[in-house]
Amino acid sequence: MTESLIGFAILLLLIFLKMPVAFAMALVGLVGFALLRGLDAALAMTGTLVFDAGLAYSLSVVPLFIFMGNVLARSGISHGLYAVANHATARMRGGLAMASVIACGGFSAVCGSSLATAATMSKVAMPSMRRYGYADSLAAGSIAAGGTLGILIPPSVILIIYGLLTESDIGKLFIAGIVPGLLGLVLYLAAVQVAVWRNPALAPPAEELDPLTRRDGLGVAALVILFAIIMVGIYGGFFTPTEAAGIGAGASLPLAALFGRLGWRPLMGAIGESARATAMIFVLIIGADIFTNFVNFAGLPDALSGFVYDLEVNAWLVIAAIVVVYLILGCVLESLSMILLTVPVFYPLVSELDFGTGLLADPELVLIWFAIVVVVVTEISLITPPVGLNVFVLRSVLEDVSLATIFKGVTPFWIADIVRLGLLIGCPVLSLWLVGAMR
Repeated sequence: MTESLIGFAILLLLIFLKMPVAFAMALVGLVGFALLRGLDAALAMTGTLVFDAGLAYSLSVVPLFIFMGNVLARSGISHGLYAVANHATARMRGGLAMASVIACGGFSAVCGSSLATAATMSKVAMPSMRRYGYADSLAAGSIAAGGTLGILIPPSVILIIYGLLTESDIGKLFIAGIVPGLLGLVLYLAAVQVAVWRNPALAPPAEELDPLTRRDGLGVAALVILFAIIMVGIYGGFFTPTEAAGIGAGASLPLAALFGRLGWRPLMGAIGESARATAMIFVLIIGADIFTNFVNFAGLPDALSGFVYDLEVNAWLVIAAIVVVYLILGCVLESLSMILLTVPVFYPLVSELDFGTGLLADPELVLIWFAIVVVVVTEISLITPPVGLNVFVLRSVLEDVSLATIFKGVTPFWIADIVRLGLLIGCPVLSLWLVGAMR
């Protein structure tokens, strides 16, 4: 266990020194494993992991969903999402900000990338909100926060990777993410209303409705149908998550051509962006696997479980401590790295906890609920200073808006996320009742 703790300390030091997280994890894992088992064993382990990751059929779900999202993102369907959301909310004070949250949530669910959503929707929503006199803080905050919803709403790349890491049922993880995702959307809309109620200068009383074209409506309807096919197909057992990703990727091309503006250049851009994102994720997965092998061989998960068992502390206190660790790590690490780094350590510990009666008496449901809690905490990290990757992406696109202004704007949404996290921890049924009902 001592070797593992030293490894974590060195890893965090390397990250603070600006070494890429994937390379830092691979380096610490390789050196640590070599010190425990020898250099030959460490090199053999690394080669095997790289080979297995590159040929893993289960991991093909990642590039397929990423490609689907990039095709839809580059086709301009985001404009249709925003127009439809605007028609639903524009007659309320702060309606455009609420429309931005809804459109960002829908787009990021399809796209699978919070960062891509923040970059794309800022070009769609920010000019409209400025034209109607919205404060930059509320406008930018609603875009940055709304983009985080997609890493929980299916099909979520983060949930897919969690499922692959823990060998959990990805279909059940998707189903469990629906209600918490919708809860997050509702709380974000409430955050907008509270913000404009406390400070009416943030938004005008109401906006004129932009014209909604038939093409916009049909495009959004087609996206909803595609989402329904993916979810029903996975959970109904008609096809596997990988097959669902293939169907989604294939269907995205005619949808983007019919209801968007997909041409040769956007298609090539989608392919290139998908390749870069996939390469980044695979490098992170390989680095995390190398580090995890070192940590497991050093005995950290077993030692941590034994330590908690000897303390005889309440299971809820353990969950609270894990959440605090995630909130701290979220200030310095991005979401995927945090998941890959911590889940292999915390997952075995949570699987041993005894929550007594109720839904959490079922070990499988405990681990599904824990997945949702982890992803929600990861969402919070995307808008938490000093890192807040969504904030920095938005700042790179909106060069005339300061970081301080954006962080000020996301504060109501950050508070809403903390409320949601508390509800999901205190009321596990919010995550699990739909899974239980469909078993």
